[in-house]
Amino acid sequence: MRELWERYRGVVLYVVFGVVTTAVNQIVYTVCYQFLAVPNVPATVLAWVLSVAVAYLTNKLWVFRSRSFRPAVLWPELGKFAAARGLTGLLDLAVMFVCVDVLGGPGPAVKLASNALVIVLNYVFSKRLIFKKY
Repeated sequence: MRELWERYRGVVLYVVFGVVTTAVNQIVYTVCYQFLAVPNVPATVLAWVLSVAVAYLTNKLWVFRSRSFRPAVLWPELGKFAAARGLTGLLDLAVMFVCVDVLGGPGPAVKLASNALVIVLNYVFSKRLIFKKY
C-alpha cells in the first residue's frame, strides 16, 4: 500500500486540492454572478484570482513538495506558475465569454465544464514545467 501511495501521491493530492481549488473558483463565481449580480467576465476574473492563490500554495507545499521560499527558488517557480495559470485563465475566460455572454449558456454549468478542461491543463503545466524537480 505504501508503494502505491508513493507512486500516486502527487496525482491523488492534485485531485484533492484540485477539488478544493475548483470549489473556491465555482463558489466565488456563483456568488458573484448569481447573488451579487457581478457581470460574467469580472466574476470569472475574481474567481480565477482567488483560486490561483489557493492552487499555488497547495501545489507548492503538498502536491509537489516544494518547501523552499528562498527567492532563487520562489520567484522563478511563482513566475512560471503565474504564466501557466494565466494561459489557462485566458482559456477559461474565453470559454465563459463565448458560452455565457455570446451563446447564452448557464454560467455555473459552463463554469464547471470549463474548470474540468483547465484542471487537466494545469496539472500538465505544473508537472512538466513548474515543479518538475519534485
